[in-house]
Amino acid sequence: MGTRNHLWLIAKRTLAWYLVGFTISDRYATVISVTGDSMHPTFTAASSSLRGDVVLAERSCLEKYQFSHGDVVVFKCPSDYRELFVKRLIALPGEWMHLPGSPDMIKIPEGHCWVEGDNAARSWDSRSFGPIPLGLIKGRVTHLIWPPSKIGRVDTKMPGNRISPV
Repeated sequence: MGTRNHLWLIAKRTLAWYLVGFTISDRYATVISVTGDSMHPTFTAASSSLRGDVVLAERSCLEKYQFSHGDVVVFKCPSDYRELFVKRLIALPGEWMHLPGSPDMIKIPEGHCWVEGDNAARSWDSRSFGPIPLGLIKGRVTHLIWPPSKIGRVDTKMPGNRISPV
């Protein structure tokens, strides 16, 4: 009888911690493993022998869509909502910007933003699929939490090779 009670206690505690973790992940923050080279050198993707960078994304910014130029955001891919992307926010709703490699200018529609990877040559971003709805953003990346040698805040400084909004 003691073993059964002990197992039941372990099961209840495990469930309680799972619910706490799920609530924190769903409402406050989530952990994302970076894949691909689009954000290099800011983040390093997994290779065959090494695990890639792991980042912490906070969700409080989603309440009123409080973002700034240079923020690194996690968002659902516009063409496949099951896939998450990590990119840098370049332009905000209502701003004008030059299209990369073109003399044309566009106005970012209300409720949308322009995102690009730091490694332009290896990034599939707004230059390919256009401005993204703010509703696709799932969080702002604030900290790099793995590997231990790189733990720290994520730099929100806009890379020098980026076209800034006009």
